[in-house]
Amino acid sequence: QVHLVESGGGLVQAGNSLRLSCAPSEWAIGLYAMGWFRQGPGDEKKSVALISWSGGTTYYVDSVKDRFTISKDDASNTVHLQMNSLKPEDTAVYYCAARVANPSGTRIYFDPSDYDSWGQGTQVTVSS
Repeated sequence: QVHLVESGGGLVQAGNSLRLSCAPSEWAIGLYAMGWFRQGPGDEKKSVALISWSGGTTYYVDSVKDRFTISKDDASNTVHLQMNSLKPEDTAVYYCAARVANPSGTRIYFDPSDYDSWGQGTQVTVSS
């Protein structure tokens, strides 16, 4: 397990944007598959956007397609989640997660139990 630090959450009005960032404190993220998950009040943690080690494979839950973009910056050891056209239903605590990549580096991992490193979470609140 490694320590992940998230930033960028906050309170915004519907239709606006936020950019979340996740920086691991120890290793180069180029060796890990990463993901963003969110958890609303009374809900379980669910995947939002996932990215492979290579960066060539991504996944988005249907509700955020065409609004959110996940990206990796190996030079700065950071994973970003650009969130545009935010809606009240996007309100949740957002978590960054990481796990060791498969040898080809192309696989993404859908289930929270696939990940062994997590950030502390950052609150995103979208007002109507």
